[in-house]
Amino acid sequence: MRLHHFLLFIHLAGVVVWVGGMAFAHFCLRPAALALPPAQRLGLWSAVLGRFFRIVWVAIAVIVVSGFAMLLEVGFAQAPRSWHVMAAIGLVMAGIFVSIWFGPWRALQQAVAAESWAQGAQALNLIRQRVTLNLALGTLTVALATLGLAY
Repeated sequence: MRLHHFLLFIHLAGVVVWVGGMAFAHFCLRPAALALPPAQRLGLWSAVLGRFFRIVWVAIAVIVVSGFAMLLEVGFAQAPRSWHVMAAIGLVMAGIFVSIWFGPWRALQQAVAAESWAQGAQALNLIRQRVTLNLALGTLTVALATLGLAY
């Protein structure tokens, strides 16, 4: 039972870091950064996301490993249906993050380095759209974790 509690703790810690970080970026940092001129705004986002995305890679690894370990612990067939839905949504979220990392995130870094603010703004907008989707999926997953276990 102690292993399960440890797995649950690190799983939830990863979720808090990832989903909480997206919520902070979307609802706090984004509105504040809009007041900055493009060069400063895009430079800020490049620096912030560079740090955050490295943490997200660790969070995803922790979430996936601990989540599947807990599924294996009870057995896939015996696990509540909501656990399977959470796992599926989590894998979709990880895929969306990978698409950000190898797509608009790289484009944002290149645009900032080249001081191409229009291209940087386009890349940042794509990142924002995908992060918004992941934030919605993450919120749904938290709802399933807290409200859906009885089903």
